[in-house]
Amino acid sequence: MEQNQQAFIAGLEQLKETARLQGNMLTREQINEEFGKWQLDEEQLTLIYDYLNKSNIGIDESGNVQENLSGEDVNFLEMYLSELKELPNVTDGEKRAVMMSALAGDKDAQAKLVEIYLPTVVELSKLYAGQGVLVEDLIGEGNVALSLAVTMLGCVDGIDEVEGFLVKMIMDAMETSIGEDSDNREVGETVLNKVNEVNDKAKELYENLLRKVSAKEVAEELGLTEDKVNEAVKLSADHIDYIGEITDAE
Repeated sequence: MEQNQQAFIAGLEQLKETARLQGNMLTREQINEEFGKWQLDEEQLTLIYDYLNKSNIGIDESGNVQENLSGEDVNFLEMYLSELKELPNVTDGEKRAVMMSALAGDKDAQAKLVEIYLPTVVELSKLYAGQGVLVEDLIGEGNVALSLAVTMLGCVDGIDEVEGFLVKMIMDAMETSIGEDSDNREVGETVLNKVNEVNDKAKELYENLLRKVSAKEVAEELGLTEDKVNEAVKLSADHIDYIGEITDAE
């Protein structure tokens, strides 16, 4: 059962990656091909479609990524894209020639390849918009990954794999950035919840006892150690006014 769940989740993740490479869209045929072996009913397929839609992936049409952009994102993109317009256009033939030289280790060609793919980084950043990280930061992470990726082309088998390799490196960097931001927010929320819990209990005791209470008293009520309560007080910048030193504790 667990292996089946892992395979199902892996299939969803593979579809999401495919969608991003296709302008944030999938066809129903691709979805049915991935999950056809599962013999899902209409209700189960609908749940998959809903999940993909919530991930801003369009079914048989591009997902609307613009609606995920904040005002700050839009302003930055307008400025950044105007700068990228100054870059010279290259034909497909020219791009392929640059790839060949970059594969051979030519440093100038690698730098040129970074320049060529800067607009791609922007387009990929839009696909990850609205997930907690500013587009400006996503582009920064993507550009760093791109600069690193062009120096690692020795690990690809040939010129036809270059673009896929570069795009994957960029996407992985952006997803890592989003994951780290999510982890940081979860830690912050946990800390805030603990501070609020200590504050609420201290306030309750204060109102019942008509005096400030000790960290030990709060700890006993919450089933925490005294150190944990003192830590919460410090994290609140000592703004839990109901806790104080008790010299006449009963």
